[in-house]
Amino acid sequence: MTEEFLYYVWQYNLFSKTALFTSDNQEIIILKSGIQNKNSGPDFLNAQLKIDNQLWVGNVEVHVKSSDWYLHNHEEDTNFDAVILHVVWENDAVVFMKNNKPLPTFEIKSFVDEKLLSNYNGLIYSKQNWIPCENQIKNVDDFLVNNWLERLYFERLEQKSVFIKEVLKQANNDFEAVLFQLLAKNFGLKVNGDSFLQLAKSIDFSVVRKERFDEQKLTALFFGQAGFFEADVQNDYFSLLKTEYEYLKHKYNLHSISNKNFQFFRMRPQNFPTIRIAQLASLFFIHQNLFSKLMSIHKKEDFYTLFSFDIQEFWKTHYTFESESKKSAKKLSKSFIDLLLINTIVPLKFVYLQSRGAVDEEEILQLVRQISSEKNSIIDQFSKLEIKSKNALESQALLELKNHYCTMKRCLQCAIGNDLLKRK
Repeated sequence: MTEEFLYYVWQYNLFSKTALFTSDNQEIIILKSGIQNKNSGPDFLNAQLKIDNQLWVGNVEVHVKSSDWYLHNHEEDTNFDAVILHVVWENDAVVFMKNNKPLPTFEIKSFVDEKLLSNYNGLIYSKQNWIPCENQIKNVDDFLVNNWLERLYFERLEQKSVFIKEVLKQANNDFEAVLFQLLAKNFGLKVNGDSFLQLAKSIDFSVVRKERFDEQKLTALFFGQAGFFEADVQNDYFSLLKTEYEYLKHKYNLHSISNKNFQFFRMRPQNFPTIRIAQLASLFFIHQNLFSKLMSIHKKEDFYTLFSFDIQEFWKTHYTFESESKKSAKKLSKSFIDLLLINTIVPLKFVYLQSRGAVDEEEILQLVRQISSEKNSIIDQFSKLEIKSKNALESQALLELKNHYCTMKRCLQCAIGNDLLKRK
């Protein structure tokens, strides 16, 4: 038995309400169960009860055993002076109030449906399942699942917003500067994401604003700050960029990071940091007002058009500065753009609309539903359980479900878990 289960039972009144009595035979009539308190203090606040026909307004404390009152030292905490009822699974000790009268105690275990308890134990104590409800989830109503996935998607957006808002604070609420940092991080993908973010943070965005009208200077700035000119490479393009960077470095008093931060090992050539840096430079050169353009777009295909740009000629025949390769356009793939939309554009749009008090949840949902579902081991496993992900909203929501509910066995806070718990 856990306190969390007892909170759930009390909050949603999942027990028989007939003939309720305290441990010393005073009749209990529940008018309001109270509001669950997530902070320190009693578990439920502002409850209304009739005990022995006397109306009481106050707080309710919940424990597995009544002796836990003393185990948790509540008798020494004035926050518990207004407790009007002690709800316990097992009444193993008499608890006294400060006036030396017994605290009204309700032993709830004989009022809880055995099927509810059996369902709970089956979910929480399942040891070998990938998720607690993997044998039952396919039987949950589609309407319930879809509504829950929408809510989970916004939970995930809110979590991403925390990081974005912190970056915004550091950038003095300059959304263009934040877009630059977030795009840089996502151009680096998982392997080089932190290094790309470090690169972006090493450049005051005012410098990017001043130099973005010259693609060569912008490319030199990005590669120089990434530390790639520390190498000794013998070709004209490298030398040209290096010379350009030395001028910019002196002009803006720049300090580069080390190119050792960037990983090439076991990466596909199109994901080499050199290619992604060159693409990032071309993007900010071609789209002078990138942030405003991105915020005004609502259709996936329009994003694909915006992100379809040409890289500098040198990089069409190179993956690194050193060696030449077969010529290729090296445009951003649609799957890569989808990742930018999922991880950067949509979350930033959400924060931007929040800052203006203009969030339209349906607009966000319509956009993210246009984006293809992600492909990873978690999405594959849900598919085997007959929970198919049709778009990015659902794949993001399923990641949230697995990582923040299923793995942590938060079935009591999960709409799917709630549905399964209450089944007869």
